[in-house]
Amino acid sequence: MVVAGIAIIAVTAAILLAMGRTLICKCGTIELWHPNAFDAGSSQHIADWYTPSHMVHGVLFFAILWLVARRMPLGLRALAAILIESGWEILENTNYIINRYRETTIALDYFGDSVLNSVSDILFMLLGFFLAARLPVWVTVTLAIAAEVIAAIVIRDNLTLNVLMLIHPLDFVLSWQSGL
Repeated sequence: MVVAGIAIIAVTAAILLAMGRTLICKCGTIELWHPNAFDAGSSQHIADWYTPSHMVHGVLFFAILWLVARRMPLGLRALAAILIESGWEILENTNYIINRYRETTIALDYFGDSVLNSVSDILFMLLGFFLAARLPVWVTVTLAIAAEVIAAIVIRDNLTLNVLMLIHPLDFVLSWQSGL
């Protein structure tokens, strides 16, 4: 299972490189944490303010896969989650989604993720998945809600708002996110 997971992540990285994504930030540095969600370095380093969203992906994938495939071994469900998150990382870095983010969200300086950031996002999703598998449900739900609330307070964005604005942009949400 571990080898298959590593292979999926490696293929994802190769596809992202073939799509023209940079391996690391164009700035030439690698940061463990990039604190500014509003500059071109966001989504270029190992972790940033969107990292908790990927952990919430893992929680959600665990919950969905538990509901629809709970008899499947945990390792296979984790592989399914890696495959789903890898698919999202590829889709998220297409010109269509990048332009959609730039048109409908506050991410005006977003030009796609670095490969390092995408791989890190997959690994953080996996962390969220395994936390959901090991922690009591109430703790997992509390952590996911806290991640969403903290991100909304600090950067006026989170997974919920990101999905909403990508699918059905609302002017009042964009205004709030812009600080207007």
